[in-house]
Amino acid sequence: MPNLGTRAARNLAAVKEKKPLIHNITNFVVMNTTANALLAMGASPVMAHCEKEVEEMVALASALVLNIGTLTEEWVSAMITAGRKANALNIPVVLDPVGAGATVLRTESAKKIIDAVDICVIRGNASEILALCNSASKTKGVDSMHAVEEAAGTAAILARELGTTLAITGPVDLVTDGAKTLRVANGCALMAYVTGTGCAASTVVGAFLAVDDRPVDAAATALAFFGLAGQKAAQKAAAPGSFQTALLDALYTLTPPELEAGAQIELTGA
Repeated sequence: MPNLGTRAARNLAAVKEKKPLIHNITNFVVMNTTANALLAMGASPVMAHCEKEVEEMVALASALVLNIGTLTEEWVSAMITAGRKANALNIPVVLDPVGAGATVLRTESAKKIIDAVDICVIRGNASEILALCNSASKTKGVDSMHAVEEAAGTAAILARELGTTLAITGPVDLVTDGAKTLRVANGCALMAYVTGTGCAASTVVGAFLAVDDRPVDAAATALAFFGLAGQKAAQKAAAPGSFQTALLDALYTLTPPELEAGAQIELTGA
């Protein structure tokens, strides 16, 4: 198996070189955060959610990221339209099912998108992922009530059923397509105290998918990069406000050699 630290470094270098355009249909809370995260790491963001233009916009992109954080029925329709166009053009699609399990609308909207669009990677916390296959699962707002390990076995089964890769983020992230499972130990506690970090992680996954056609490896190396940036930011910030700024700086300054040396990715199932 190739060294995934090396693959992470290569993916980051490729993003910086190619500056892929990442089309985001995301929520009002995080548009600025996710756009700046992409710019800092070297990618190019576009935020476009009007259904009349999403097909044209996604055709220009290298990846599509769908995020249901502040969803409406109109936005879900636009997401499906964009997703189907992306599928037709072989452009990878990431879904962030924010708050799935909290309400019927969120859970059913996530499932509706999954049924209509070929999703490359679904990135969420453990509760959100569990909600996609267990209607009894309830989330605490959009925060996770479940540990990553509680979802591990279910995730492998669900990934096989959906034919997708699941990236479950927590203190240690888990990425699986049902056949191969990786764990990523990068990250820091302060990331949980800044809104939008999970959404930013999803769009970073989109950027890495734009340069790596192996979804499990792309998602794991993206999470290692984002988590290591968090670790680097925590060395300079002691509280959420300063951490938010430091994280953006770290996404900009973290180099491929630093990522190769610091990525903590472990193969735990194949």
